Amino acid sequence: MNRKNIFLQGMRDGLPIGLGYFAVAFSLGIIAKKAGLNAATGFLSSLLVRASAGEYGAYSLIAVGAAYAEVALMCVIANLRYLLMGASLTQKFNPSTGMLTRILVACCITDEVYGISIAYRGDLAPSYTFGAMFLAGIMWASGTACGIIAGGTLPVNVVSALSVALYGMFIAIIIPPARKDSGVLVAVLVSFVMSWICSRIGFLSPGMRTIVLTLAISAVMAICKPAEISYAKDKLKSVRMKADA
Repeated sequence: MNRKNIFLQGMRDGLPIGLGYFAVAFSLGIIAKKAGLNAATGFLSSLLVRASAGEYGAYSLIAVGAAYAEVALMCVIANLRYLLMGASLTQKFNPSTGMLTRILVACCITDEVYGISIAYRGDLAPSYTFGAMFLAGIMWASGTACGIIAGGTLPVNVVSALSVALYGMFIAIIIPPARKDSGVLVAVLVSFVMSWICSRIGFLSPGMRTIVLTLAISAVMAICKPAEISYAKDKLKSVRMKADA
């Protein structure tokens, strides 16, 4: 497929993600309203950050008059997991993909967009991730703006019910590979259990806990059950054939 068709495919796959994002961002908009943000500011902040934990922390700090440096540092810590996701996506790119394109794709990463991008068959086409994030990002930012406009008029239990769709969608992303690969299944189950245990004992913040558990569990699984390298060999062979031609 050409870039346009791949971009449209990304938009199609990003639509259900965007619907879930809108509901979650709506609740963030209510928090942003209490922090004094208007709809335009909320839309722009959500479009640039696109992270529920980071935005929640940022709006909470803004509400108490925290310094800009404190807000920025909190966002960096809460979103460190995206560094790991960006690093893993580099394995999906064709070797000829330029550095600027790689950086732009990394800027498009969210949990769910990363999930569909890493599951993309073959080399990751940047247009696919751009398409998914284009639609999902706009709906996320629009949800925040709408939440600010609504100003908390909807009952809290209604907003919470809408947010459940996003978690169900994320589970739908990880279930298929877990059913096909026992190693992935074990890693998922262990991550659930360890995350729950760490949350109960108050071990680190949610963002740092994600980083620590991701590194630890993936390192153990890489040693105990290394991934097959046949795909990497096939890709290297293809690159060499193109170079010879």
